Amino acid sequence: MDTRTRTVTRRPLTLIGAGGVIAAGVIALAGCASPGASTNADGPQIVATTTQVGDFTRELLGGDAEITQLLSPGQSAHGFDPSAAQLLALTNADALVVNGGGLESWLDDAVEASGFDGVLIDASTGIELFGTDDHAHDDEADASEDEHDDAHDEHDDAADDAHDDAADDEHEGHDHGDGNPHIWTDPELAERMVENIADGLATIDGLDAASLEANETAYLAKLDALDEWIDENVEQVPPAERLLVTNHDAFTYFVDAYDVTFVGSIIPSFDDNAEPSAAEIDELVAKIESTGVSAVFSEASLSPKAAETIAAESGVTVYSGPDALYGDSLGEAGSEGETYLGSQLHNARLILESWGVVPTALPAALQG
Repeated sequence: MDTRTRTVTRRPLTLIGAGGVIAAGVIALAGCASPGASTNADGPQIVATTTQVGDFTRELLGGDAEITQLLSPGQSAHGFDPSAAQLLALTNADALVVNGGGLESWLDDAVEASGFDGVLIDASTGIELFGTDDHAHDDEADASEDEHDDAHDEHDDAADDAHDDAADDEHEGHDHGDGNPHIWTDPELAERMVENIADGLATIDGLDAASLEANETAYLAKLDALDEWIDENVEQVPPAERLLVTNHDAFTYFVDAYDVTFVGSIIPSFDDNAEPSAAEIDELVAKIESTGVSAVFSEASLSPKAAETIAAESGVTVYSGPDALYGDSLGEAGSEGETYLGSQLHNARLILESWGVVPTALPAALQG
């Protein structure tokens, strides 16, 4: 029986419905095709911001549209600055797919500069966010199974209501507040993201509705299999031993989904541009030593130096290089993190390994 909870801190959200439209002034731009673009010049032009929503969009559309992905593998969304060529792609786009949740703080300026006037699809629609420093699940670790189930149901009901309300709202400025936008680290929330993207794409002329629906159904089945596989393997570890230290605070939703205790992050923020102070590093080392954490995880898109230093000071294993986690970004072509599914299997396998678990065989839906 699944006793996990997706309890989150309630906060107001600026929600962008799948049919939201933005109009802005047009500027003259010149450039060439952007990295991450797939070509179908005869079909609709779709722009996606991050590597995760880019991958979701490609899974849904296959070759039915030209997809330009703004962020390259390994590139952070927090301090991104689109090029002239990317703004030109946005000018010509029929739709723009965004992570939302305040992740793309540069997006409003890019929309205004490009004159984008297509359909804006916010993958975070209806998903409520944790606050920046909120790991309330740790405080509830001793709650009863019934309390966990009730909280999970309450969150799902609230999210469904928010999703329905958002359908009638138009975009009037993004929410760049204090919510943690790394929602994709929970595969169940990734399913909601995919559903939101599919709903938005269904409004675009020139796309094959039957193909879109079939691709959505197939991909959601894979995400559901991923969630179940991670859950059954995490359940092999007693809750008190599910301890995690990462490079920055990008795994809040993964931690909540699988009842993991987040001991701390090297960068004490969900923004990977921040830097830890000497006092914060000392505090994290002390936490590692006092809790019995066995490993420190670097992230593929960040320098491993701080993680390696803290692991050495604490006398624990560091996961870096090819064993770093995929957090803010998916990996380069040919890496285990090239796709969302690959990145999550990679992350889960390494975290489980750090807890002494040999993962079970992958379900058929995730093989091949």
